[in-house]
Amino acid sequence: MPQPCDVVVLLSGTGGNLQAMIDRLQNSSGPARIRAVISNRADAYGLERARNAGIDTRVLDHTAYEGREAFDAALIEAIDAFAPKLVVLAGFMRILTPAFVRHYHGRLLNIHPSLLPRYKGLHTHQRVIEAGDVAHGCSVHFVTEELDGGPLVVQAVISVELHDTPATLAQRVHTQEHLIYPLAIRWFAEGRLALGEDGALLDGQPLGPSGHVIQAN
Repeated sequence: MPQPCDVVVLLSGTGGNLQAMIDRLQNSSGPARIRAVISNRADAYGLERARNAGIDTRVLDHTAYEGREAFDAALIEAIDAFAPKLVVLAGFMRILTPAFVRHYHGRLLNIHPSLLPRYKGLHTHQRVIEAGDVAHGCSVHFVTEELDGGPLVVQAVISVELHDTPATLAQRVHTQEHLIYPLAIRWFAEGRLALGEDGALLDGQPLGPSGHVIQAN
């Protein structure tokens, strides 16, 4: 039996996406295995989810380091102690240095609650409503030095309804995040997903500017 793809998850909050990964990927026969969860916040509930699933945890308090570069260097050391093939950002509220991103080039994934390249940054659900958009969703992408700007892997698209609020949109987008993030990790673990010179590849074929698109409703 081939060795599973070891994954390290970075988070700062409640760990909803981590729980979806545990539920969908963390079994003895799956292609991916979450080796560790690392947080910059000791009170992140995602750490409790990891412990409940028997996954190693580490805390690196970013306020204990002299600047972003020092923190990221320590973070690299903590991650590499688990020798992961893939590093996954799941609500990790830190802007990563170029040196960190380069170190994990081609094996660093993030999820963002919008249909990138639209609405990079924060408050995406509010901005979608204010713009009068009819579609919203979430995107998994490879991480590059451009914030929320790396090559897209997969997007889930939902319709924006007249009665939607930022809270209702967030809830429906989270549901889709919990489906497409484990899917992207599975593709990577199975050797199907890779980062090529011109963007993301699935089964050796370019995924294109929007990645693999799933119409959720």
